[in-house]
Parts: sequence; C-alpha cells; structure tokens
Amino acid sequence: MSVRSKKIDIVVINDLVTDNRVHKVAQSLLEMGYTPKLTGRRKRKSMPLAERDYATHRMRLFFERGPLFYVEFNFRLFFRLLFSRSKIILSNDLDTLAASYFAAKLSRKKLVYDSHEYFTEVPELIDRPFKQRMWRRLEKLILPRLKNAFTVSQSIADEYQKLYGTPFKVIRNLPVRNQSLEYQQDLTVVPHEEKIVIYQGALNLGRGLEFAIQSMRFLQGVQLWLVGSGDLEEYLKILARQLNLQFKVKFFGQIPFQELSQLTAQADLGLSIEEDLGLNYRYALPNKLFDYIQHRIPVLVSSLPEMTRIVEKYGIGQILQTHQPEGMAKQIEELLHNEDLRKEYLNKLLIASKDLCWENEQPVLKSIFNNLR
Repeated sequence: MSVRSKKIDIVVINDLVTDNRVHKVAQSLLEMGYTPKLTGRRKRKSMPLAERDYATHRMRLFFERGPLFYVEFNFRLFFRLLFSRSKIILSNDLDTLAASYFAAKLSRKKLVYDSHEYFTEVPELIDRPFKQRMWRRLEKLILPRLKNAFTVSQSIADEYQKLYGTPFKVIRNLPVRNQSLEYQQDLTVVPHEEKIVIYQGALNLGRGLEFAIQSMRFLQGVQLWLVGSGDLEEYLKILARQLNLQFKVKFFGQIPFQELSQLTAQADLGLSIEEDLGLNYRYALPNKLFDYIQHRIPVLVSSLPEMTRIVEKYGIGQILQTHQPEGMAKQIEELLHNEDLRKEYLNKLLIASKDLCWENEQPVLKSIFNNLR
C-alpha cells in the first residue's frame, strides 16, 4: 500500500474537544499504520485543543447554527476533501455525509461512514417535520449506496439494514481500558462527605435531567454533578435555583475527554436516564454508560433495550422504574447506601470493565479498513 493510500481524512461537525469516539478511532488507525487527519470546526467559544499524535484541523465558520451553518460547513468541507491527498474519507454522522459522499465520488476515494446515532430520530427533529424530512431524504439518497459503514449499537444497525439494505458493522463506543483500577484492594468507594451522583453528556431534551434535579429534593447528603453542555443548560440551572438546589446540583460545563476521568472517578453512581423519545434514544448505547463501568461506578439506567441488556447481563446496577422524582430518589438512595448491594455491583463491575473496553472493539475496526470496498 502506497504512502498516499494510507492517508485518511476523518471528518466530524463538532469542535473535537469532547468527542472521544473520533479520537479513539483516529488513534487506532494511527496504530494500524494509517496517517489520519481529523477535521472539525472551531466555534467562537471552543476550548483549546490538546496536542494529539495525529493531525487536526478546525475550520472557522461564519455561521454557527441553522441551515446556513450546515450549508457552509458542507460546502467548505467538500472542497477540502476533494483536493486532499488522502485516499480514504471517514465521515462521522449524517451532517458530514453529503460533503464526504460527493467528494469521494468525484475524486474516486474510498468512503467509510460511522453513524454515532440514529440521526433522523434525535428528539431535536421529532417535532420539526420539515427538517426531519430533509435529513431523511439525504439519508435515503446516500445510505443505500454505502459500502463501508458501522454504527454504535446492533439495534441501529438492524434498522438501517431494514430500511436501506445496507449492512452496518457494530463498533460500540467503549472507553479505553483503565487498568489502574484493577489493582485496588478495597472494592468500596473511597468515602467523602457527600455521595456524588454523576451525569456526563449533552444537556439536551429527553435526557431525564429535570427529573434528576427534582429528585435531589428527596435526598440528603447527595450531590448531583452534571458534566456537559447543551440546549437545556440554562433552563436546568434556573430550575435548580428555583428549587433552592443550587448547592446540591453542580454544573461543570464541557470538559475535555482527557480530563473527564478525574471527575468520573469521584462519583458513587452514574446516570443514563434518557426518555423514550424516538428511536435514537430507544436504540441508544451511550458512551457514558461504559465510562461509568470502566470507573467501576454502579449505574441507574432507563428501561431502553440496549442499556437494559448491558445492565442485566453484567449485574452492575438497576433499571429506572419511574422518572417521577420521588420514585427516582428512592432508587438512588438504595444504590448509594445499600452496602451489600454495592459490594456485589462493584465486584461485577470489575468483570464488566475488562470486557467492555475499546481494545475489544478494535478488531472490528481493523477488519473494516483491511477490507474496504
């Protein structure tokens, strides 16, 4: 394989700071002998990007949201990819696929597609039928023509296969194995003054966060840490103040994925309590669930099929019985203070953390890139 044929353009629409999946893929491709370059965008409030082992570029755009943002991003991305010296394009999510597909066609490059979610079923599109139709048309135009594709859960892969006849491999968004935790002699969490319940991820519609905040009214000696940003961030801050919970609910904003582990390791319980708002959440297998597992933190998750399957298979936490705040608080209370139950979970988390790690997903990635069509 020539030097040029080993060059890969990896493209994503975010600012790269918190997207650990694209970093893991890029790092793995680098270790496989490829030369990846990761391209995203730089927003006005973007944090500096930490140095990485591979090349990165963040485009500065005039528009930051709305239809013109997507048009500008894909227009500029198309020409970058068209004249790039790479021979492979890895497109992440539907919002980069138009530019990637047409650039690959015109320049005769191999195209690989990584769908991080069921894009046309995200809650932000459910009540916007016109926008949803536009994205579905794009999906219907391109997905049947894809030859190399993968996604984050088997349910999403099955849905795309059913709709478009396109086979998707599954590469779950698992964290790199944290071997340092394997050598802890004491399986109980190091005690601190207050118990910590953590949620990491986007503060967006349907994440169950307003119910989690309200549940803090029924809990004593417990803090809720919300690590991330999103459309509901200001609303959630106002809600916490209105309920006089500003000292029990802490907002950390966006944290670079390299630093996130330091916060997660302090928590006693991890939340992934999405509501069943569309197929994207129903089929979700979020990376935060696996981050909690890798840090050996018991979990409380929604009764959605993919997450339920993981929690029940490994016995590492509970399935949320209700989003009603008082009922949620009772489950949180048990998960935080039932020491016999916690010891059982913590022992099982050690087993799960060895199984559910990025190193066990890498062979699928290697197989895809070794057999490009």
